[in-house]
Amino acid sequence: MLLVAIQPASAHPQCLDFEPPFKPSWHLEFCTQYEQFGCCDQKTDNMIAERYWNIIDQLETEGHELCEDKLKEIMCQECSPYAAHLYDAEDPYTPVRELPGLCFSYCQEFHGTCRHVVKYLTENQQLRDTSERDVTTFCSMMDLSDPDYCYPNVLKTPDLNSNLGQVAEDPRGCLQVCLTEVANNLRNPVLMLHSSDGTHRMFIAEQVGFVWVYLPDGSRLEQPFLDMSGEVMTTPWLGDERGFLGMAFHPKYRDNGRFFIYYSIQVNSKVEKVRVSEMKVSALDMNMADPYSERAILEIEEPAANHNGGQVLFGLDGYLYIFTGDGGKAGDPFGKYGNAQNKSALLGKVLRIDVDGRDSSGQQYRIPPDNPLLQDPAARPEVYAYGVRNMWRCSVDRGDPVSRYGRGRIFCGDVGQNRYEEIDIIVKGGNYGWRAKEGFECFDLKLCHNSSLNDILPIFAYSHHVGKSVTGGYVYRGCESPNLNGLYIFGDFMSGRIMALEEDKSAGSWKERSVCMGETKTCSFPGLINHHHKFIISFAEDEAGELYFLATAYPSAMSPSGTVFKFMDPSRRAPPGKCKQKPLPVKVRGKKVPFVPRELTVLDTAEKPTRPPPRTFKLSAKPTVARTTTAASVSTTTTSRAVTPKWKSLNKKVKKTNKLQPWKIKQLLKKQQKKKEETLRQKSKTTVGKLVATERRSNALKRPAVNATKVPARKPAQKPVAQKKNGIKLKERGSQCKP
Repeated sequence: MLLVAIQPASAHPQCLDFEPPFKPSWHLEFCTQYEQFGCCDQKTDNMIAERYWNIIDQLETEGHELCEDKLKEIMCQECSPYAAHLYDAEDPYTPVRELPGLCFSYCQEFHGTCRHVVKYLTENQQLRDTSERDVTTFCSMMDLSDPDYCYPNVLKTPDLNSNLGQVAEDPRGCLQVCLTEVANNLRNPVLMLHSSDGTHRMFIAEQVGFVWVYLPDGSRLEQPFLDMSGEVMTTPWLGDERGFLGMAFHPKYRDNGRFFIYYSIQVNSKVEKVRVSEMKVSALDMNMADPYSERAILEIEEPAANHNGGQVLFGLDGYLYIFTGDGGKAGDPFGKYGNAQNKSALLGKVLRIDVDGRDSSGQQYRIPPDNPLLQDPAARPEVYAYGVRNMWRCSVDRGDPVSRYGRGRIFCGDVGQNRYEEIDIIVKGGNYGWRAKEGFECFDLKLCHNSSLNDILPIFAYSHHVGKSVTGGYVYRGCESPNLNGLYIFGDFMSGRIMALEEDKSAGSWKERSVCMGETKTCSFPGLINHHHKFIISFAEDEAGELYFLATAYPSAMSPSGTVFKFMDPSRRAPPGKCKQKPLPVKVRGKKVPFVPRELTVLDTAEKPTRPPPRTFKLSAKPTVARTTTAASVSTTTTSRAVTPKWKSLNKKVKKTNKLQPWKIKQLLKKQQKKKEETLRQKSKTTVGKLVATERRSNALKRPAVNATKVPARKPAQKPVAQKKNGIKLKERGSQCKP
């Protein structure tokens, strides 16, 4: 049984990866304080322990003994369910502090005995410096603006620790959940289902007759899987119940490619019917149905335009279940008892047929040998249960992931007439009361007091003060939100309310729990929203068991205002990696349309951030290396060869002006270098000219010739000044006298 406890709505547990905390799959050996609920799995716990022992190895024995406990406490705050608050990481786009926020009194104790370890815990030089001398400044820097979240107060605040990890409730007792948007721009999306073939594709059907394929990455294929818009009977009228209403994949779809559809048709422009057909996937494209493969297996005439039913699904027994409406109008006025109580009519029923063979009489299906009314000559053999008005959305319970309890149960929402909406669990041969009863109350007094009625009461019913058109849902059996396991979650089309039923196994009853959107603080996680469209058309379950619902802002079959939302519990998630799926590859032949969300998220972020990189800890003090700057060494000749400086520092003014603009720094360096080269060339020409003039004067004096092969080495003091000027080496010229 699910135990849904109350958690104050103001509490906001969050980890450093911006996700809710979790219960580790395995016990923690180091940060044992958080092994029941927190933000660390065994791998993270081992990493923290390794860093801890590396720091301990750097400490002297005395320092080790004095603060090993406090060091462990501080390092383990990464595992706290409120780690995001302790490290000021609620906003995923702001820097995460390296040390958790400490309450002032605790910080003073830590500073008194462990200030020498701060240098191993942070690269923040200011924290390092203040930790060595000024306890007041240091502890002010370590404090948090919200004193309830500083360590160790965060462990003592009742509002933050009572029922931590359970589904949050608001003051009215409403269970708070959050949502993510997964698809949009749909025309009255009436259903979403998966094919159980391992690809984790989702198929979303619109009321007008289009079925679209959505891939695990969220993108949609440009071409529809199925286009029945030319056959489907529907109109743009608000609330028109006709159209493409149901679809179910065969349990062995991966092998045989068969699926079944339920939709409204019009024959000869007068007679309206509902048709159940079998179709097959294309042999050439796994993302497209074969349009020529349709085989009609059942058609039922509808006496009115409403109450068309529409659900088809396969039970665990492998048979196809078909849920029909009572034929329409008000009060099921057809015949003495109405269609629903008439066992010879197919309207107002739950039908069960075997679609894996044909009857000897040529019928397109067989009757299961254990159908309950086979021995009644006045009854249709397809009838599995009766007395239903207009069941809208049914589902099969997968069962508890561990015990398998509840596996195979079929839940349905049956739309009421004037006063009540109800939730039923379908049993073989059951009479669900309509039109004798509506909910728990009598509707037709004469039929209601008939001793042969022997009806099955709903597990839950609610009045029209709450909502006027129930939309059946699912029992949550997914992985990502373990707190929701066992809750039957459903809604109301007209009021937009979402509700849940919690089973009391010992009493054999169900308790209603209201579900509401979490407060802004509760849903302050990346990508989450806390609002949805009013008109809830359907609920859905993906291949992994996660729960969704389909809603629209304008209930017309032609209005592209439909959106698909996914449920998410902000109080607790599954351990990292537990819910990871490995979808089988999907061969895509056409184009993909990427998903573009429309709804405004609580954090109003464009994309989900990644987990911050792990913080590094300096384990040994390294000597500071002073940065030295040497004059640029430039060498050149009298040729026009380019000169490349090794490095040149800019003056303070330039550094200040061009801060954070490296391209400007490069530009200035180039300009400076060009100017320097030009200056050097000019000086070089001047120097060479002077030397040539000197040489000419020397020749005029007719000095004796010098043997060019034996030029005596000159002493450094005798070198002309012009020979090395401004660091430029000139090519030496030998002076030869003419004979």
